[in-house]
Amino acid sequence: MEKIRMITPLVEMDGDEMTRILWKMIKDHLLLPYIDLKTEYYDLGLMKRDETDDQITIDAANAALKYGVAVKCATITPNADRVKEYGLKKMWKSPNGTIRAIMDGTVFRCPIIVKGIEPAVRSWKKPITIARHAYGDVYKNSELVIPGKGTAELVYTADDGTQTRELIHEFDGPGIIQGWHNLDSSINSFAHSCFEYALDAKHDLWFATKDTISKKYDARFREIFDQVYHAEYENKFKEAGIVYFYTLIDDVVARVMKSEGGFVWACKNYDGDVMSDMLSSAFGSLAMMTSVLVNPDGKYEYEAAHGTVQKHYYKHLNGETTSTNSVATIYAWTGALRKRGQLDGIDELVSFADALDRAVIRTIEEGFMTGDLALITSAKEVTKLDSEGFILAVKERLEEEMNGI
Repeated sequence: MEKIRMITPLVEMDGDEMTRILWKMIKDHLLLPYIDLKTEYYDLGLMKRDETDDQITIDAANAALKYGVAVKCATITPNADRVKEYGLKKMWKSPNGTIRAIMDGTVFRCPIIVKGIEPAVRSWKKPITIARHAYGDVYKNSELVIPGKGTAELVYTADDGTQTRELIHEFDGPGIIQGWHNLDSSINSFAHSCFEYALDAKHDLWFATKDTISKKYDARFREIFDQVYHAEYENKFKEAGIVYFYTLIDDVVARVMKSEGGFVWACKNYDGDVMSDMLSSAFGSLAMMTSVLVNPDGKYEYEAAHGTVQKHYYKHLNGETTSTNSVATIYAWTGALRKRGQLDGIDELVSFADALDRAVIRTIEEGFMTGDLALITSAKEVTKLDSEGFILAVKERLEEEMNGI
């Protein structure tokens, strides 16, 4: 079969540890035999980020803006232990946070539904999509250790030199403080992305913060969402037969547990980070969730929602067999290839991405899966496969799917 040709390259962002191993397996077995793959490659492995003083992460994000579609492998965000382990120059910031800030996008995460992997919450019948704001809050914070007695204040100095002050705390002894910020323009982009995504999916949109406690910061999110909705989307939502509503985040958590699913749940940055992991685990596995960053100008970055699978990587280095779930990483590739095909008008590329998704689902539903799914499946006959064995099983079914196209 002649390979599918691409016009515009994908921005390819390689990563760390076990997911980097899977990344190569996926390319070698599932992509390169079928596609004349064009990518602009960036190695976002931790050592390369350290070598370039993290400039490579900035370059990759700008390339994503240039070409419009990127696909990213999971990467390490170093803590103090990692700095020591890898001999790093410093504790580099999250590459995901850097990319999201540059692209100014919203992260949409949705569980991959497979027969035999039932949600832990019995009422859930449909996927729940998390829409995570991807700028600011704790991910762009400033922190200060307070050594002793004194006064801490928020101070804003305007261009004309005038100042506005707000007392944080009168310290009687040592403590800590943390400062957050956000931008009206970024919140506005977040709101538009959420409303557009909900309209496209024809799903209700729920948005929640804690404006009863955070009467200025969280309240600003609510105000901007309300303004955007009433100015541009209220009639569109009514015509589509879907609903937008705001409530407190603790109320949403209670509602989610009793719902059937089938809606978009918009969250601030940290809330979205935590709740997407909760949802993915409750729907089956952290490795069974799609993740895509969408910016207001229609630029896309696809990735797996999980981390680098550190424990499996150390086993791999010791020559031990691993059974690591690669589904979310495969879906990152199919999402990017599908979008590239849609933007460039390459129907064959879109069809290939759809075929590979079907092959993944068939493999699991026919009882061939990695260890994490084998532990929770309701299927009667299960064959547990190692990391590469699962990818090869997907390849068998991909061949069948391709013959049917």
